[in-house]
Amino acid sequence: VAHLLARGRRRIGVVMPREPGLTPFSEPRLAGARQTAEPAGARVHPLPLGYEEESAAELAGRWRELGLDAVFAYNDEYAMLLMRALQDAGVAIPGDTAVIGADDLLLGRLLRPRLSTVRMELAMDQPLAETIDRLVHHPGTAPVHQDLLRTGAVHRDSS
Repeated sequence: VAHLLARGRRRIGVVMPREPGLTPFSEPRLAGARQTAEPAGARVHPLPLGYEEESAAELAGRWRELGLDAVFAYNDEYAMLLMRALQDAGVAIPGDTAVIGADDLLLGRLLRPRLSTVRMELAMDQPLAETIDRLVHHPGTAPVHQDLLRTGAVHRDSS
């Protein structure tokens, strides 16, 4: 969302998968989007989306009335699904609406426009192994903070 804000986007949709098993992962992303957008005076709108073309086409058909100028999708697959439907509905990307996904899938680089994304990388195995070892062999020691996930926006043509 910070990536979209830096590009002047202020009305941002956040794709929320309708699949119930993904709610524990999508809700924190929505909360993070709101936390980032609100201080900048931007609006965030949750966008329920099923993982099928019909659901994406229905959402794309309402896009202009929603008045959104950007979308942060749950992942690259949902971003690509919605991006195709938006293009089919005549919405220019990134002109009318910027799109960013998450996961940095190779397929997103092959699309036109190329999909902007959030790359997520697990930290090296060693800090994780050391943390587990410390928990098992020294359970009473003071907690140590480890960043186990590094993230960063990858700017491409869609945003």
